[in-house]
Amino acid sequence: MDAGLEKARAIFGRAEEVAATDNFDYAIDLYMQGLQLFPDALEDGHAPLRKLALIRQGKGGKKPSMMDQLKHSGGKTPQDQLLNAAYLLAKDPDNLGYAEKMLKACAAAGCRRTGEWIAQLISDANRAAVKPSFATYVLLKNCYSQMGFYTQAVKACEMALQLKPQDEVLQNELRDLSANMTMEKGKYGKAVNFRESLHDKEYQDRLQSQDNVVKSDNAKQRSLSEARRQYQQAPTSTTNILQLAEALADMSTEPAYTEADALLNQSYEKTKDFTFRRKLFELEIKLLRNHIRQIQESLHGKAAEGQTTQELNVLLIRLDQKELDYYRQCAENYPTDMRFKYEYGRCLIKAKQYDQAIPMFQEARNEPRLRSAAMDKMGLCFLLKGWFEDAIDIFSEALKECPAQDGAVAKDIRYNLARAYESSNQTAKALEIYRKLAQTDFSYKDVSQRIDKLRNPGDNA
Repeated sequence: MDAGLEKARAIFGRAEEVAATDNFDYAIDLYMQGLQLFPDALEDGHAPLRKLALIRQGKGGKKPSMMDQLKHSGGKTPQDQLLNAAYLLAKDPDNLGYAEKMLKACAAAGCRRTGEWIAQLISDANRAAVKPSFATYVLLKNCYSQMGFYTQAVKACEMALQLKPQDEVLQNELRDLSANMTMEKGKYGKAVNFRESLHDKEYQDRLQSQDNVVKSDNAKQRSLSEARRQYQQAPTSTTNILQLAEALADMSTEPAYTEADALLNQSYEKTKDFTFRRKLFELEIKLLRNHIRQIQESLHGKAAEGQTTQELNVLLIRLDQKELDYYRQCAENYPTDMRFKYEYGRCLIKAKQYDQAIPMFQEARNEPRLRSAAMDKMGLCFLLKGWFEDAIDIFSEALKECPAQDGAVAKDIRYNLARAYESSNQTAKALEIYRKLAQTDFSYKDVSQRIDKLRNPGDNA
């Protein structure tokens, strides 16, 4: 196994070099060659392949062709299935179907490290969905359990039960999984030696420390040291540069931020690769948000001083402008990624630039996953412009097409539709929609106040 990993690492190194030249498809092929030798190579194989896939997607990389899908569907063994799913996911990194196939194969093949990693990606995406999938949480529960990650299996089972609280089968499974959680700690009771247990724990701690928002100083320093080591080995690798910049920013010190800034600016000037400028934007936004959070925490429960309030307002304005610039440049550099156009449109709404925002949402609605939300925001632009009849048309169409009629997006569309009716003096229609919203979510925005206002117009004269 170790010999296979060493051979795989040599191929992964070549893949990084190829990726740095933007020859992404060839780099993917090289990563797949390395993964054939060691399918559970997470840090050296799957993780950098994922970053490459996202960069490729941002630069307009095509999704897998029909021939690709046929060639890489299924597989005779779990390892074959894992590699085929990993290939398709690299060509279409937002496709959760490929990710779920990859997770099933990891569980069947015993690739626990990669399985835990891809499971976390799936879990994060499902939680962020407008309507989380019950089936996805059940899949996560099953695969986590199969791989022996009982703590995560319990969490997935609990999330599934939130969607179907009366499911007695899941309730029984939750009890069984909870009983297994203590056996998972430190691998006690399993046929491994103490050194092996510690090695695995250190590995998992290192993986988790990359993603946790709050890290201990020791974990941050270890991450930075590892990022420096990888960067020194391959200083032109896009992945290594980005990882080093991220690790520096996580130190949350002025010298570290200055070094990260210089590293990314220097890399951009050398290559003109927007990936570096994008990361610089993200770190600047992160720094601004940290400053804002610190001030807000210091004001919590205290009377705000004039100078502190002014400083907070200045930072909030700077954050809005920085996000506007970030999404504008992302939309320009990644013209096929509708998510950036959608987010840019949202920033334009905050800046009250409705005429510029509307075309962004008109493009973003062509992405099926963004269609309802983009139409909602497009209708909001027309509403804020005072084009009430046009807003009503757009909100009505968006509501008809919204896949989750009881979800957050549908709720927002209904609220905005009622506002459009109210603004155009069609108060009866507005009141009817507000009433239905209040019956399902009485505390939603200012629905109750708007109902009182429409029912008792004389009180507001």
